[in-house]
Amino acid sequence: MILSDMSPHEDLEARLRFETLLADISARFVHVATDQVDAEIRLAQQRIVEALDLDRSALWQRPEREPDTLRLTSLYEAGRPVVERANWELLASTQWLGDTVPALLGMDARAFFPWVCVRLLRGERLVISRLSDLPPEAARDVQIFQKSGAKSTVLVPLLSGGTVIGALSFVMVREERAWPDFLVERFALIARVFADALTRSRADQALRVSETRLNVAATSAGARLWELDMRTGQLWIMQAARARYQLTPEEEWTFERFLALVHAEDRGRVRESVDSLQPGQDLHLEYRVLRPDGGLEWEGTWGHLHPGIAGDSDRLLGASIDITEHKRKDEALEAQLGEIKALKQQLERENVSLRDEVRVLSPHVGLVGKSAAMRQVIAQAAQVAPTGSTVVILGETGTGKELIARAIHGQSRRKDRPLITVNCASLPPALIEAELFGREKGAYTGAVSAMAGRFELADGGTLFLDEIGELPLEVQAKLLRVLEDGHFERLGSPRSIAVDVRIIAATNRDLHREVQAGRFRSDLYFRLNVFPITIPPLRDRPEDIPDLVWTFVRHFEKQMGKSVKTIPKRSLQALENHLWPGNARELRNVIEHAMIISAGSTLEINTAYLPASADPKVPRGENLGALEREHILKVLEKTGWRITGKGGAAELLGLKRTTLHARMKKLGIHRPTR
Repeated sequence: MILSDMSPHEDLEARLRFETLLADISARFVHVATDQVDAEIRLAQQRIVEALDLDRSALWQRPEREPDTLRLTSLYEAGRPVVERANWELLASTQWLGDTVPALLGMDARAFFPWVCVRLLRGERLVISRLSDLPPEAARDVQIFQKSGAKSTVLVPLLSGGTVIGALSFVMVREERAWPDFLVERFALIARVFADALTRSRADQALRVSETRLNVAATSAGARLWELDMRTGQLWIMQAARARYQLTPEEEWTFERFLALVHAEDRGRVRESVDSLQPGQDLHLEYRVLRPDGGLEWEGTWGHLHPGIAGDSDRLLGASIDITEHKRKDEALEAQLGEIKALKQQLERENVSLRDEVRVLSPHVGLVGKSAAMRQVIAQAAQVAPTGSTVVILGETGTGKELIARAIHGQSRRKDRPLITVNCASLPPALIEAELFGREKGAYTGAVSAMAGRFELADGGTLFLDEIGELPLEVQAKLLRVLEDGHFERLGSPRSIAVDVRIIAATNRDLHREVQAGRFRSDLYFRLNVFPITIPPLRDRPEDIPDLVWTFVRHFEKQMGKSVKTIPKRSLQALENHLWPGNARELRNVIEHAMIISAGSTLEINTAYLPASADPKVPRGENLGALEREHILKVLEKTGWRITGKGGAAELLGLKRTTLHARMKKLGIHRPTR
């Protein structure tokens, strides 16, 4: 026994026997199976304790999920049984049952040996010949050592790759012992042997767990795992795949045997794809396979070619799944999409034909008027529509500027894209920029989300800016940039957005005067005023009133469920002769009122409901014809529509009777029927 007083000769023989024991233990661990490592460690502990006449040996391991502690996994005590079940209550009460080793396996070293545990986890060796040698901060450790009977102990850490994975201890209970350096080094050697064996066991266990998880996941997903040796052509497949191909567990499977089952039309493609793979590349194939029962199925395969290490063959690892049902659904979906495409093409052809028919029957939907002035407006709209040029529509409120804008868009190359309308007068100045150009989240207080502007919505189409004269000057500058280069930024964003938008603007203001007054940018005015279209007010085209009246009647018939067959001539003449202060919009209101009060098939128009006539001192229109018509109507009403004779309209106007009749005909002035 090395620890006892011996003669030099006896000590040498004892050392040789111990070295022989260590060599035998080390040799046994070289080829030990990973599932036998724990049993071999317990046997080695027993042999060392008995050879050195020690009392106890304990192995502690560091759990992966508890890296700040050590747990007891193997305990041998000479002449005493080992019970492999945790008994925390027994240790906590420190009541030891006679000479029986308590069932301590799994105990937490941190809870009972805190000072020792910290140092072992640092990789320090602890050689304790007497408990009194321990410092005051190890008081808890000394208490447990005393109550467990330990008088002397050596503890060495188990290291793997520089990391502490556990600790090995040898204990004397009967007496205190000194621990020579030679013996401590041999304990450290045994600890390295144990550490290597435990590292291999842990790696093997992790690999088995990983394989089990992979197999479970693959099976639950319906996948079949495989591995191909690129040099030999040997093909490993998991058991579920072997059963699918009706292979016995020991039957050899090769790439060539697999190819024999692949459909002849797909076989060459599969072989070429596998043979052309380079290390590190991925494989993805879909092909048909002949089942052992004679059926045909589609199979999807995904793989990766791993390069061989140190002369080993490259290996292609992958998984295959049955995609037959997906292929059937894809084919059915493709057939349905083909049918939908054919129906869409047919619908498009029918729509084109219908649009052509509608265009022939009504080339300017919504535009009513046979007067020379309106015919000129319609002709101008038709001229500019295909060009894509900017258009500004001028006219009083209610003359139908939006209808002209829609007519231009409807005849343009952009007719299949949207026409977006913005009324610049209806939006507060603070919001109109965000409305036109959009905003980012947080651009200003209340901007809780990002918003696309009207320019983005109109991309590829037309943007109609109604009442453009109301735009603030700062927004006019940004609008000018869009007109010139087609770019803008959202509020709160530095990123430039490109759009392709045609601008049609409208206003009831005199933009030239607005420019002179400094309320409208001159550069924007000239950029907009490429092709101006002026819509005449209703009072300048009384010959259009009958058509407008019937258009409004037909519209309200559908809404109100009424049918109008006739309109009294006197009512129409009253509408034609009235000096409308507004435009078609006011005429529409008069017709709607008449439709409400009319009970039968005759439209009853209450002339008392007509809006007040325009004041000739403040003319709405500025052309000479409008002023002349208003003046003649005023004189006719003053004379009670008496034209000739003393005090007649011709005399008051200083005109011949025939001249006055000619002027009245030209201006569309008719005497109201009583």
